[in-house]
Amino acid sequence: MALRATHVANAASASGSTLAWRSAVAVFLTFAFAYFLSALVRAVTATLAPTLAQEFALQARDLGLLAGGYFLGFAAMQLPLGRWLDRHGPRKVSLGFLGVAVLGCLVFSQATGFAGLLAGRVLCGAGVSACLMAPLTGYRRWLEPTAQMRANSWMLMTGSLGMVASTLPVQWALPLVGWRPLFWALAGLIALAMLLIALRVPAWRAALPAQGAAGGDAVGDMVGDVAPPAGYRMVWRHPYFQRLAPLAFCVYGGMVAVQTLWAGPWMQQVAGYTPLQAATGLFWINVSMLCTFWSWGMLSPWLLRRGWDANRLMLWGLPLSLLVLLCTVLAGPRAGGAAWALFCMASSFVSLSQPALALAFVPALAGRALSAFNLVIFAGVFVVQWGIGLAVDAFAALGWGTVASFRAAMAVYLACNVVAYAWFVLQPRRHNAKQTAHP
Repeated sequence: MALRATHVANAASASGSTLAWRSAVAVFLTFAFAYFLSALVRAVTATLAPTLAQEFALQARDLGLLAGGYFLGFAAMQLPLGRWLDRHGPRKVSLGFLGVAVLGCLVFSQATGFAGLLAGRVLCGAGVSACLMAPLTGYRRWLEPTAQMRANSWMLMTGSLGMVASTLPVQWALPLVGWRPLFWALAGLIALAMLLIALRVPAWRAALPAQGAAGGDAVGDMVGDVAPPAGYRMVWRHPYFQRLAPLAFCVYGGMVAVQTLWAGPWMQQVAGYTPLQAATGLFWINVSMLCTFWSWGMLSPWLLRRGWDANRLMLWGLPLSLLVLLCTVLAGPRAGGAAWALFCMASSFVSLSQPALALAFVPALAGRALSAFNLVIFAGVFVVQWGIGLAVDAFAALGWGTVASFRAAMAVYLACNVVAYAWFVLQPRRHNAKQTAHP
């Protein structure tokens, strides 16, 4: 695993220390375990949806809100999270947040109605909200640009592994232990992740005044030798952030919304799958994403060295996701798990935007930049998850059948993606982050 920690001048000046190779691998594996669990907690509602709907008499909009409640809690924490990460570092922040996740799992497991379920999901979302941003903030200081792209892709790969674990393994476990003990076990595993983080992740030194980002852009010029301000104004106003934001909201957020919720109901209510067949379909969707992110981790440094940066890859790759989604809507009942797997794989081009955005900012702003971007992503997840459920119910209220309602809701989502991609294409190219293969 080539997570080589290098003595990059900017990282050294910002953090005061670098990681040895063995320490970098240990830190990566520790954070990967925590992110695996966060992804499992995030995606498990797709597998549990039939069970919860039957036990609590939930409608489509209730399932959308329940799944979206996780992302509501997640998104609500992103702005304070960014400031805390820049100030206190990944270890302290992760430990504090994961304690809330343990509480959320316990609340969910004891729920007797929809309100309890929703409260547990919101707490879980808030609690695991640092599981990706904390390591990415650390990688911005500890690793060179190509290693950051690889580490980002492989973190997402472990997230896909968590989603794999949330499908067939959970489906098989439900008749044996039930869904409530499942969340007791998750609480215990998250507590174990907290212990590993406390033992493995190094302490954090406060950032010194910024010196300019390796391969950075206008932020480095604006900051110069003065420490960046404590707020988010510089992040929100940055043109590259604004160029990527619609993609993050619609395409990235929608990909996660489909993968973690709506692919399951589509397979059952549109394609006619049984619950076990739908869980199997979700299993293979998540396996395909695991392989996709592993491939990005292997290929992205090689592509970057040959001039294929994140912007160019997204420009040429994302139209494939639009085409796949269009074909899925047109195919209707003939489109099952394979169609949604292909859609998620084609949409994965947008995941390259996270390390690209981090490289556009100086290390002292990395936590805030990544957290603000994550806020946009997961606000999109919440809106798309709930919005698709509202749209399905709205079309059904107009007298449309189930299949027609789902197809119409996905057509609306497709139109939003087209607009987001058009915004990305039409923005001036000078807004691109300048990335290089070597600092």
